[in-house]
Amino acid sequence: MKKFYGTGTYVQSVGVKNDLEIDGFCVTVCQEIDVELSRHRSRSFDEMEQWGDDLSSFDLVISLSPASQRRALELTRVFHLDVEYWPIMDPTGLGETREAKLDSYRQTRDQIIQQLTARWGEATEIL
Repeated sequence: MKKFYGTGTYVQSVGVKNDLEIDGFCVTVCQEIDVELSRHRSRSFDEMEQWGDDLSSFDLVISLSPASQRRALELTRVFHLDVEYWPIMDPTGLGETREAKLDSYRQTRDQIIQQLTARWGEATEIL
């Protein structure tokens, strides 16, 4: 999001559970488009709230899996904010070789880019 539309919008990435480390394949395919994820750490909805990010302060939650959609709807049912579900392919476990795995992750990355573009238009930042 920041790569395509700048830092004028507050964005947080949160999952249903915390795996701590960002998947290495994800880091690799994002580096291909100059998005640095190696220093990022994943966190859960619960951790987000513990660290002071109140869900009621957000305008939109975008879920990329059915599990995150259920959790987002559960957590936001008392807040006035939108929850969207983007059916993005989960690349974990796909492909037998390193290159096949990377191809799966690239497809997922590209699906997310397509959804961003469909929702907010062409990128406004220099790629």
